[in-house]
Amino acid sequence: MTDRLEQQIAFLNEADKLKSVVRATTLCDNSRYENSAEHSWHLTLYALVLADQAGPDVDIMRVVKMLILHDLVEIDAGDNPIFGSHDTQAMQTDEAAAADRIFGLLPNDLRDDLREVWEEFESAKTPTAQFAKSLDRFQPPMQNLQSGGGSWIDYNVTQEMIAERVGSKIAIGAPTLWEFARSKISAFFTARDKS
Repeated sequence: MTDRLEQQIAFLNEADKLKSVVRATTLCDNSRYENSAEHSWHLTLYALVLADQAGPDVDIMRVVKMLILHDLVEIDAGDNPIFGSHDTQAMQTDEAAAADRIFGLLPNDLRDDLREVWEEFESAKTPTAQFAKSLDRFQPPMQNLQSGGGSWIDYNVTQEMIAERVGSKIAIGAPTLWEFARSKISAFFTARDKS
């Protein structure tokens, strides 16, 4: 029992490092950039509050589990902003190696369970994972809208880029959320272009 508990605490201590991974998205008040732990927490709240937007085959508690785990690999692999330039294949390789190391800190049963949840999220083939991915793509635009543009300004993002890189992914698991976001994004860019 002591060895198991030592492994569990080692994993939890390692997970604390996610608080030091800075993301490209600012807080809603634009006071600073958020960290990946804050992002993961906020997404779990999105899942609970927006559960009514999920399809009938979506397990919301599993979505919460996915969202609290999905970015742990950033402890080793770092954050790769959706509008940044990076080698997707290298990123996936780095994240898989990070998953091996980080989940490998756990006792085997927990390692296998949590790693499987992470892999389901990454593959986005189940309705539950598709909804979780949709929320992961939906939250940053909501923050960018609230903060006056946030990372869109930093990366010189256009509406078309948002539709292609973000909207298409939101629409798969949460089409109503994409319609909501699209109208807000369009209004933001229209207002910005007029000023």
